[in-house]
Amino acid sequence: MIDEDNSVNMENADAAAMPRGKGYHHGDLRAAVIAAGMKRLTDGGDAELGLRALARDVGVSATALYRHFPDKEALLDALADEGLRRLGALQAQAWLKAGGGKAGFLATGVAYVRFAHEDPAIFRLSFTRQMPERYREAGTDGGETAFNLLRVGVSQALPQLEAPDVAALHAWSLVHGLAMLILDRRIEWDEARVEQVVAMTFGGFD
Repeated sequence: MIDEDNSVNMENADAAAMPRGKGYHHGDLRAAVIAAGMKRLTDGGDAELGLRALARDVGVSATALYRHFPDKEALLDALADEGLRRLGALQAQAWLKAGGGKAGFLATGVAYVRFAHEDPAIFRLSFTRQMPERYREAGTDGGETAFNLLRVGVSQALPQLEAPDVAALHAWSLVHGLAMLILDRRIEWDEARVEQVVAMTFGGFD
């Protein structure tokens, strides 16, 4: 909470805190901060994710961020949601590249585990944050988006199934468990082996 006496008028906060040469337009600052946060997560899992640190990264004062993120929790929620969106996008790309069907379904599972391996800090943050009600009400929960893609994949790859939601949950449990075993260093990352494990379970739906 910012004291009234020390606060900058929020309607002009972005402009007041903007250094010369910056060209943020309406809505760009929020996206820039999220991008900066994702970069910090990618560069190192122990990176500072406070509002002040990210304000420095994008070249504004921390005060300017309060109209977009009222507190650090809101910022972490936004970063987690963005992580889930990136995961969903990678799975969709993998599905299309493989040509859909069972090959596409397998590719989405491998893409899930690969994302966890390549961006562990983003993956952990995305799945340890409980998405607040405001995201669900706005229909912007990235986790639901990713699961809906998986459910559609199950229905298209295995149309004979009577319970695609159960099959989707089974598939999700498999790839998430495998991802966590790799992140916790219980097993070594080996993409060929990941493909074998995912194929065994996904193929078991026949």
